[in-house]
Amino acid sequence: MLFPFGSQDTLATITSIGYALFIFINAVQMDLSMVTRTGHKAWTIAVMGLATPLLVCLLLPHYLVKSIDGKANESFPSVVLSHTVTSFAVIASLLNELKILNSELGRLALSSVLVSDILGTTIGCIFNVAKYSNKFIDVIKLGMPLLAFVIFVPLILRPLMFWIIKHTKEERPVDDGYIYAIIVLVFGLGWISVRMNQEFILGAFVLGLAVPEGPPLGSALVKKLQFFGTSVFLPIFVTCGVMKADLSLPKTPTAIFTTGGAIFITHMIKIIAYLIPSLICKIPLKDALALAFILNAKGVVDVGTFSGSYDGKLFRDEAYGVMIVSIIIIACLVKWSVKILYDPSRKYAGYQKRNIMSLKPDAELRLLACIHKQYNISAITDAIDICSPTTEQPIIVDALHLIELVGRTSPIFISHRLQKADSCSHKSYSDDVILALDLYEHENYGAVTTHAYTAISPPALMHEDVCQLALDKVASIVILPFHIRWTVDGGVESDDKNIRSLNCKVLEVSPCTVGILVTRSLLQNNSSIKLAVIYLGGRDDREALCLAKRAIRNPKINLVVYHLTVEQNVPSLEYLLDNEALEELQKLPQCGSENVHYQKVIVNDGPGTSSVLRDIANEHDFFIVGRTHESDLPQIEGLKDWSEYSELGVIGDLLASPDFESRAGVLVVQQQVKDR
Repeated sequence: MLFPFGSQDTLATITSIGYALFIFINAVQMDLSMVTRTGHKAWTIAVMGLATPLLVCLLLPHYLVKSIDGKANESFPSVVLSHTVTSFAVIASLLNELKILNSELGRLALSSVLVSDILGTTIGCIFNVAKYSNKFIDVIKLGMPLLAFVIFVPLILRPLMFWIIKHTKEERPVDDGYIYAIIVLVFGLGWISVRMNQEFILGAFVLGLAVPEGPPLGSALVKKLQFFGTSVFLPIFVTCGVMKADLSLPKTPTAIFTTGGAIFITHMIKIIAYLIPSLICKIPLKDALALAFILNAKGVVDVGTFSGSYDGKLFRDEAYGVMIVSIIIIACLVKWSVKILYDPSRKYAGYQKRNIMSLKPDAELRLLACIHKQYNISAITDAIDICSPTTEQPIIVDALHLIELVGRTSPIFISHRLQKADSCSHKSYSDDVILALDLYEHENYGAVTTHAYTAISPPALMHEDVCQLALDKVASIVILPFHIRWTVDGGVESDDKNIRSLNCKVLEVSPCTVGILVTRSLLQNNSSIKLAVIYLGGRDDREALCLAKRAIRNPKINLVVYHLTVEQNVPSLEYLLDNEALEELQKLPQCGSENVHYQKVIVNDGPGTSSVLRDIANEHDFFIVGRTHESDLPQIEGLKDWSEYSELGVIGDLLASPDFESRAGVLVVQQQVKDR
């Protein structure tokens, strides 16, 4: 009643616009240069996974399908080819849903599927040329225009796209006239594709590859077309495609079993074909199996492909119904299997100690500093100054500039030390960061060494880049800027929820100590710094104290340790470790360290702690505090209920509270979590 006979085809034709725009958007977000930059590992996996099922399955009908009628046998090659080809858009969407887009496995999957998609599209075009050619002259007539189309569209239109970017003012959006002209081109090239007996979406795909990914043009096109194409028309197109499926049982179910068997055999061979080269490349078995499942995924693009093939009479009704159902089954199995097999955070739970306490007194400190905006740089350098770098105990700073991924699918990670100045188009993203770090290194020559990196990835997955770099560089501490920035008068200037989410995720999975830096005013150079540690006990407080001990090597830093304790403590292992750390500190003034002071403060409840912190909040320029404490400590009783930002812990949250009207910076420290 809702969809009378004939209405489905009309609706499907209209909503095919959404499908074409979806293919175009995903092609725009592809980085075609990855095909040339992809290593032999991705190429081997892609070629093996594409060629093996085609060669094996296309030989099977002669031996396994002799008893089946001719029509069912004719559709067998089309079924195999349709399930062999893997779409970049489907895999990218799956990886994004699983939140492993910029994990090591996700990057390898994206590289492999990009190669596979390009090769699969090429095979599909050749298949169409062969299908409509009875003589060799027909191959020439259809093949030459197709070759010219694929070569000249990027050759002519890509420089035109760069011309548009060049004539777009910096920090200004691309003119809407250019956007609409490109959208018209999408449909114009689609019409030309159909005239060459190819799929309509071929024109959208080729033009999308010609558009430079990322801002300003790529991101503008994605933003303009995302809602209309992907959110409105595409779901209706998929619904129309699925409505064509006849799921009633036929009188002779042979075709169903034949099609189902072909799909099952094809995917089993694909899994083996992806698994073998992955294991040869020394990928762990579980990860290799997860990669094989990912590269077998099916989704929206496959619905469009199967629907078009069905309209072209390549499938019978029963076969089409089975293929539509197979998409649903495969999509569910792949998602569940990958979630079970692959946990990207487990690689961070190493057995190596990576914290400040484990360092020898004269050892260099490796520090990973995260930067979102240019104003973060001064705050980060202040935190490095607090660590008192010297030529005898230097600090190696790996600075990671985090940028939100917009207008592209593939995340980017750039090492600016390895980068050639004349070959990277992305260097401008981090120019200010690199320059500031170079100046800071020059000012602290011999004491500080800086390395700059840029990570362009989705906000939900940025923690992967942070933790992976910390793991690779054997960092002892990661410093993250707090998500709120205050104005001079104490008002909130910016509040970025994505940064807060990133900080919380890094705290959960970081392979080393984490410090969250709250900044409200910058430290004054060439003047003494009043530093304070609030010490209640526990491993995070001991880590904070250890960091403060490094600070007092600078005679301009005056340290006060406030030991908040109850009148009577119950002896325990933690109590003994806390006392040992404090005894070492109390010996420092006797050894000539006059810039260290220790104050023991008796506090029996949470309000008492809050009162003490309020009294000293304006007496110091900088605080270092531990994040977590035992939940039954009397000193913090009741304070957790009033805590607004859990990532700062109870003490850090109080010191960062606007109620205290303090301008002091706060570094909240969480020691490496090894018992995840």
